[in-house]
Amino acid sequence: MTSAQRRQQIMNHIRQHGAGKVDEFVSRFNVSAVTIRHDLNVLEKEGCVFRCYGGATLNPNFAFDQPLHRKDQLNRSLKQSLALAASKLVKDGEAIMLDSGSTIALMPQFLADKQKLTVMTNALNTAYQLSSYENVDLHVVGGELRRASCSLTGHHGEHQIRSYLFDKLFLGVDGFDLEAGVTTPDSNEAQINRTMCDVSRQVIAVTDSSKFGRKSFCTIRAAAQIDVLVTDQHIPTDLHQALLELGVTVIIADQTVN
Repeated sequence: MTSAQRRQQIMNHIRQHGAGKVDEFVSRFNVSAVTIRHDLNVLEKEGCVFRCYGGATLNPNFAFDQPLHRKDQLNRSLKQSLALAASKLVKDGEAIMLDSGSTIALMPQFLADKQKLTVMTNALNTAYQLSSYENVDLHVVGGELRRASCSLTGHHGEHQIRSYLFDKLFLGVDGFDLEAGVTTPDSNEAQINRTMCDVSRQVIAVTDSSKFGRKSFCTIRAAAQIDVLVTDQHIPTDLHQALLELGVTVIIADQTVN
């Protein structure tokens, strides 16, 4: 077992139990306490855990990677309202890009009445939904499948994206922190998201307030580089004000809409 594999198993244990002890990891992996302490220190530097006496505890504000089917069940009604609010920003005749993510994947149902849209996405589930829309000129980003998010990533897709210019990008969020910006756990996903940002006139981040204060390994975009944030009424007041001062337009979704 490599050190990376051991750390992943340590992290899985801490995520499941909320904490882990040096002694139990020493016994489980048959390595020294010095090695386990080093593993925990590495995980702490990555932001996954907090070190404590004799072990480590889970950092609840770290944005861990989760399968799309699991994220899809979280705050679904709230995500519906966010998707509707985001869809209202789409104008007839625009060229837009839809990122992968459980909230963005709810947008297609609200685009059926738009006229002459050009849509590019790297999300297979979103592409499937849009495939029957005669009002949409659909383009799908090629690349390697990232099963956790049902998305396509890689250099081929990045090169393809750079051949176009879009009016708007709708960007899903794993973590949103004022200092760290928009982050994701996967480096390949982050890279293709950064490419999407580069070719879009307007970057619109769409997230519920549970993602605020969370950060993950890879930065996609600094908070000040977001043009619009679509979120819910529970956004912290200080964060809301700070974003306005940075020039970010903040749209609060109407959660009374079914």
